[in-house]
Amino acid sequence: MSDMRDAAMQSKAWPFEEARRLLKRYQKGAPEKGYVLFETGYGPSGLPHIGTFGEVARTTMIQRAFEVISDIPTKLVCFSDDLDGMRKVPSNVPNSESLEPHLQLPLTKVPDPFGTHESFGHHNNAMLRRFLDTFGFKYEFYSATEFYGTGQFDEVLKRAVEKYDEIMAVMLKSLREERRQTYSIFLPMHPETGRVLYVPMKSVNAADHTITFDDEDGREWTVPVTGGNVKLQWKPDFGARWAALEVDFEMYGKDHSTNTPIYDNICRILGWRAPEHFSYELFLDENGQKISKTSGNGVSIDKWLTYASAESLSYFMYLKPKTAKRMHFDVIPKAMDEYAQQLAAYHKQDIKAQLNNPVWHIHGGDVPQSDMVVPFSMLLNLASVASAEDKDALWGYINRYAPEASAENNPQLDAAAGYAVRYYQDFVKPARVFRAPSDQERAAMQDLVRGFKDGAVAKAMIEQKNAAMGKDEPVAELDMSSGEDLQSIVFAVGKNHGFENLREWFAALYEVLMGASQGPRFGSFAALYGVDETITLIEQGLNGELA
Repeated sequence: MSDMRDAAMQSKAWPFEEARRLLKRYQKGAPEKGYVLFETGYGPSGLPHIGTFGEVARTTMIQRAFEVISDIPTKLVCFSDDLDGMRKVPSNVPNSESLEPHLQLPLTKVPDPFGTHESFGHHNNAMLRRFLDTFGFKYEFYSATEFYGTGQFDEVLKRAVEKYDEIMAVMLKSLREERRQTYSIFLPMHPETGRVLYVPMKSVNAADHTITFDDEDGREWTVPVTGGNVKLQWKPDFGARWAALEVDFEMYGKDHSTNTPIYDNICRILGWRAPEHFSYELFLDENGQKISKTSGNGVSIDKWLTYASAESLSYFMYLKPKTAKRMHFDVIPKAMDEYAQQLAAYHKQDIKAQLNNPVWHIHGGDVPQSDMVVPFSMLLNLASVASAEDKDALWGYINRYAPEASAENNPQLDAAAGYAVRYYQDFVKPARVFRAPSDQERAAMQDLVRGFKDGAVAKAMIEQKNAAMGKDEPVAELDMSSGEDLQSIVFAVGKNHGFENLREWFAALYEVLMGASQGPRFGSFAALYGVDETITLIEQGLNGELA
């Protein structure tokens, strides 16, 4: 453990950098509460999206890193702000028009349009918890409705009344003049309708911790701030929640970063040291727009898990959290393959390299062995040329390439085969555009067929290529089942036919034979698909049967 801790204290992996920064907070020992508290917040105004998962995943990575470098216990709280009033109706729910009469009600009082839970807020909370449980996160779930209603927030709310002028001074600096006239940090729940009211305060009484206001009809009400009668506006709520829970660390999106001084000041006014922060860049959809819960753009968690593994999603979240990333379906194959590559490398690395490897942070140090003997991109192209309807169609090819592999012994590979077929059916197949080869490409492909049919011919082609490149070296006998040797043949044919930029030659193979602009190492693909089958595929492309 000491070796790992020493390496972790030097690691440049961003979770360890953040963990070391947090550790400085408690250099003299553990906090009075006995643990370091990590928090992540969630606004359940719509279905949980992939950015929500990313926030919890990344926070967990820092928490795990902290546990390596410190003996102080930790806790992760996932806080749902489900007492918020529903400001607008989400567009991505069934019978959305039925929610119109319930605008401004707390989300836990809005009927569930899905008809499965007590309220829309309860439904979205359940969705969030199901998603988080799918990934094995260890967390405590807090509901704002329960937190306010059961009195757990009462002491901080009383303090907010007593410090009302100080907190208002912080808030008013950030508001436009017209907003200042009506703003209050408190949002009362209407005593009759239960709706969240955005109304100015007539008075705030520190003696009995009550507020007085007029509702929309001009009727005056006085209510205590305790017991769930009042909630805080979202910016004061941020800082107040930190103070109430004694939060030590929270990360949030870049869109919150300008409010950090406000959150911090309010937290301090209410009696707690401001937590450490980490601001990450936002996820964007295919059009470069911010992903939104209410519009449902971008890739949902369920959709990602339809086409790729949970680990690949965690890998995507690990990469460059301070860089904005497009979150569209075309990022999935790359994430699948890169995760598999890192996993395969992990067990051959020393402790320093392991702690810098994303898979350590994804698996919390308990890293499994890789059984991916075939890359995901290769499976995807195999599914494409085989027009596969299910993963069983791929296993025949896989077993010819790797006879020792099986669904039982290679569960990662088996799952990846299923993902590849679904991805092919939904994204690759509808977008395939085949074309006929040019004269240069046709001649090269005809030669490639000759080389694949006869090892001696292929050997002569490689020797011709070597001579043209000034290399006078013997060529060993070729193994026509080896992806490397087959790739050497493909490479030699391209050079012998005048493709100065070999990318153009490989692109021609992909476009003519697979209907795509890019693909795998063609030699490795031929070894997997079968040399005879690849010859047939090339001949179909030459005969115009694919285009």
